[in-house]
Amino acid sequence: MSGRGAALVAALAVVVCAPGCTSSAPPEKREKPESSPSAPYRGNRGYDLPDDPFTREGTVVTATCSMGARYAGVNVEAWDAERWELRGTRNFFIPVDTAFSNVSGVKEVNSPLVELCGVSRYSPSPYEVDDLEYVTPRVRALFDLAFTRMAVVLRDPDDAGTSHVGYVESGGNADDFVRLGEGAGADEQNAVMSPDGRAVWFTYRTAEGEYRIGSRPAEGDHRLSDEGPASGHELPLVVSGKPAVAVQANMVRLAPSGRRLTATVPKLFGHVFDTLGSTGTLTAKSARSAVLLSGCLGIVGWVDDKRVLCRNKAGSFRTVDARSGRAEGATVAVVREEEGLAAQGMVVSPDGEKFIAAVHLPNDRSGDRGGSTDFRVVSTSGEGPATPVFPRGLSNNSVFVEWW
Repeated sequence: MSGRGAALVAALAVVVCAPGCTSSAPPEKREKPESSPSAPYRGNRGYDLPDDPFTREGTVVTATCSMGARYAGVNVEAWDAERWELRGTRNFFIPVDTAFSNVSGVKEVNSPLVELCGVSRYSPSPYEVDDLEYVTPRVRALFDLAFTRMAVVLRDPDDAGTSHVGYVESGGNADDFVRLGEGAGADEQNAVMSPDGRAVWFTYRTAEGEYRIGSRPAEGDHRLSDEGPASGHELPLVVSGKPAVAVQANMVRLAPSGRRLTATVPKLFGHVFDTLGSTGTLTAKSARSAVLLSGCLGIVGWVDDKRVLCRNKAGSFRTVDARSGRAEGATVAVVREEEGLAAQGMVVSPDGEKFIAAVHLPNDRSGDRGGSTDFRVVSTSGEGPATPVFPRGLSNNSVFVEWW
C-alpha cells in the first residue's frame, strides 16, 4: 500500500471531473424547534435542509473512495432505501496536497479521509480501532448535513511538518478547493465540517505545544477561532448542534432528541453521555452520569430516544436500554457460525426497525485476503431474514453514512 500511496500522491497533478458532477451551496438554517430564541439546540434538526436526493426521506447515503493512476476522489451516492435504486451522485475530487493516505516520507495525519481511502494491512487506520461502528460516524463528520462540502487536511508541499485544513466543493476539480490556513509550522488535523457547511473544525497544536480544538469559517477571512481544549490528535471530532459545538471522542452518535449522545474515550467509563454544552473532549466529570451499555463492543446507532443498538463480543447485535444499560429484546445474529464470517453495523433506520451491516472475513474488511464484503439490511428485533444488498459501484471499503 505504501508504494501505491506514494505513486498516487505523485500522480494526482491531473484530475478530471467525472460526468454527472454537480455543485450546490450549503443549506440555510431554520429556527430552533421547540426552544426559546436564546436556548441552544444540541441536535441537528434545527437546520433547514434542501429537498434533494441526499436529504429526502427514505434515502441511504454511502461514501466510497475511488483511486486511479491519475486521480483520487470520494463518490457520495444517495440510494432509495426500499428499491436500492440510485437517486443521485456527488463527486468530491481530492486535491494533490490532501492527506488521503499516510505513506513513508510524508507527514502523518489523522483524518477520517485517510481512513476512508487507505484502510488495508498496508495503510492502517490512523485511529486505534477501525471497526465500522467507529468508522461510520468519523466518515460522516467529513461532510455537512446535505453533503455539499467535504473537509480535508492539506499537507504543505514546501514544509513536510506543516498541515492546514480546507474543504472541497462537490462537483469541483483538482483546483476547486479552499485552503483555510496559512503559515509555516502549523499542525492542524482531524478536519470535519459543521452541520451547515459554513465552517471547518479541527484539532491543532499551538506554538507552545498545547492541543486545542479550533474552527475556521468557510467564507470570509478564514480566521481561526479557538473553541476549547483537545486531548491531542488521536481522537476524532464530531460537530453538531445549533450553535455548533464539537465533541472529541469515538462512536459519537446523537440521540433523536439531541439531548444525549453515545461515545467512547480511552480510560473513561461509560457509553451514553449528556450532550456537551460546550466544545471539548469527554472527561471524568462528564462520566459521572454516564451509562455503561452492557456487553456493548460497537455502537451502531439509536433505535429511539431511549434505546441503542449494540454489537456484542460474540458478533451478534442487541438493543440496550440507554437509561439502565441493560440489554433487552432478542439477540440478532447476522451471520451463522458455519459461515466463518464477521458482521459489523453502520447505520440504523430512522424508525429504528432496521439496520445495515457489512459482512466480511474476520479482520478483513478491505478484502486483502481475497474476500469480499456484502451488505445486509437486518431487523433490529431479529424478525425475518436479512436482506442482501449490493448497489452497483460500491466496494469493500464503502461506508454507509446516513439513513434519512
